[in-house]
Amino acid sequence: MSANKVINFMGARMLAAALSIALVLGSIASLAVNGLQFGLDFTGGTLVELGYDRAADLQKIRDDLGSAGFKDSVVQDYGSATDVLIRLTGDDPKLGDKVVDTLQAGYSGQIDLRRVEFVGPQVGEELREQGGLGMLLALALVMVYIAIRFQYKFAIGAVVALAHDVIITLGVFSILGVGFDLTVLAAVLSVIGYSLNDTIVVSDRIRENFRKMRKGTEIEIINASLTQTFGRTIITSLTTIMVLVALFYFGGEMIHAFALALLIGVGVGTYSSIYVAANILLFMDITREDLLPPQKEEDEADQMP
Repeated sequence: MSANKVINFMGARMLAAALSIALVLGSIASLAVNGLQFGLDFTGGTLVELGYDRAADLQKIRDDLGSAGFKDSVVQDYGSATDVLIRLTGDDPKLGDKVVDTLQAGYSGQIDLRRVEFVGPQVGEELREQGGLGMLLALALVMVYIAIRFQYKFAIGAVVALAHDVIITLGVFSILGVGFDLTVLAAVLSVIGYSLNDTIVVSDRIRENFRKMRKGTEIEIINASLTQTFGRTIITSLTTIMVLVALFYFGGEMIHAFALALLIGVGVGTYSSIYVAANILLFMDITREDLLPPQKEEDEADQMP
């Protein structure tokens, strides 16, 4: 590849490092001050199942509940258009009756209360702990896998990039005050998988070029590698983002936060695979010798009788 076709990605590495540090510190500060708005999956609450005599208007139900003071309620279809499942905060035994009375006041037909179920906070706490442990386990396994497949410097770079993506995604949720439930946790774990895939593609090309290119500094080799994978990275990210934008606007309330988490994660993950993982390699003084395949015991043959 001729030099004039190589994009100088690493020319902006100091600026990118400063931006990443600022975003991560800002996210951590917001998480420490504001925390996350955990949903009922984590905090516990009440499930109310209702049956309508005709197709229910979910948006009107949300508006009626909001006007009546039932904040942070989640309303969704359940099985058919006439079955509605509502999740609310609180453990009042009469909450189901209050919800029915509220909705019945603005509805001309019949609403049946079919089920009221309390999800205890202990269940929510268990789910929260398991979710956190799941993310830590995923990061640990990623580090071991990349260290075995590539080299430990790549493993550190990949894990720092993944942690960077997750912290910023959680930070945006904290700043915006968007509810964090199990669907968002699933999105965060998906972000880890997406960002890891991108980072491995870039790492694989960097390792290959360190072995093939006889001339060039570490920065030039990394720039050449990033340029070669840039087209694939951009096309993959843009097509993924197009789908996520459609889900965000047309997917309904239930997957709104899920799509938002993935949109943030895919955008940040694309950036981190270029600037965070590669920057970490330069920071740790990656060299050609680090990536050369282990030499065979050349004396082995000589020792043969």
